[in-house]
Amino acid sequence: MARTTEPVSVMPEQESVMPEQEDVEVDLDRMTDFRTPWSVHVVVTLRIAEHLADGRSEIGELAAAAGCDADVLGRVLRHLVSVGMFKEPEPGRFGLNVAARQLLDPGRRLFLDLDGLGGRMAHAWSTLLTVVRTSKPAYHQLFGRTFWEDLDAHPHLAAAFDAAMGPAGHGTPDPEILLDGDWEVVRSVVDVGGGAGAKLAAILRVHPEVRGTLVDLPRTVARAAEVFEAAGVSDRATAIGQSFFDPLPSGADVYLLSSVLNDWPDEETVTILSRCAEAAGPGGRIVVIGGVSPDDSPGELSPELVLVGGSDHPLVEFRELAQRSGLVVVASGRQPSGRFVVECRAR
Repeated sequence: MARTTEPVSVMPEQESVMPEQEDVEVDLDRMTDFRTPWSVHVVVTLRIAEHLADGRSEIGELAAAAGCDADVLGRVLRHLVSVGMFKEPEPGRFGLNVAARQLLDPGRRLFLDLDGLGGRMAHAWSTLLTVVRTSKPAYHQLFGRTFWEDLDAHPHLAAAFDAAMGPAGHGTPDPEILLDGDWEVVRSVVDVGGGAGAKLAAILRVHPEVRGTLVDLPRTVARAAEVFEAAGVSDRATAIGQSFFDPLPSGADVYLLSSVLNDWPDEETVTILSRCAEAAGPGGRIVVIGGVSPDDSPGELSPELVLVGGSDHPLVEFRELAQRSGLVVVASGRQPSGRFVVECRAR
């Protein structure tokens, strides 16, 4: 479709319909049971699924391999068996079932391992009351630093976060980021806050006529070379280590913000968008995926809200933030994958 400077929606007009709210019977004890989620976190941290996959099934063998107490581990596993995870074919001997095999997935381990990023995220939920009362994150009250400062102070957490934001945590990147699919006019893409470059590499692999620039913190883009090499796009990809709160490389056709704005409150969002507007100028477009939702979508309780105070904005609110940033929304709609996309241009 033709691009204009007027707001255009590529989504059909639909009447907003809220699902009927009905009283349903719930098991309050099960909903408030701390045992199950913490037991899952513990067995993931102790690599119990991996030990079982390696052939250790007797509780003493498992405890020795995991470096823990056999009696307590047995109690944890029996609880999980009772809710459908793991099996105990005979007393004191355990095995994997379909549910437990999910714990072998490295992506799931990233978010569940208490010794890593998963532990930070799990404990951060204990600050939810403060978040609800103040609308501000309270991560720093628990760990002594903000979430971003915590990553800076702990390289292993930063590496886990980068992995979680890449294919390990979010699956294979979708390279089709444009609503109209018109790549004929695109020769350069800047992926702003693009992590280690997995999404940019996917874009460049599918569109061999396009060159790309990755912008993220130095510690993150340091991992991009191997990503670009593996994708066969190293000759068309450049990585720049900097903050996206600083001036961005100028003159590209597309500036991509994928899963970035949902991590930041309003003022920081305006700054990021302003940097994109400055760099894009009148000839470029800004593509936003994540951080904006259709106006009829109810707000959800997200990890980003608890960790860093970020959340999705309804499109009508995002238009105001875009305007403050020197941008105008020109299109919005959903990718075939279902993700909501917003495109802007500089005013």
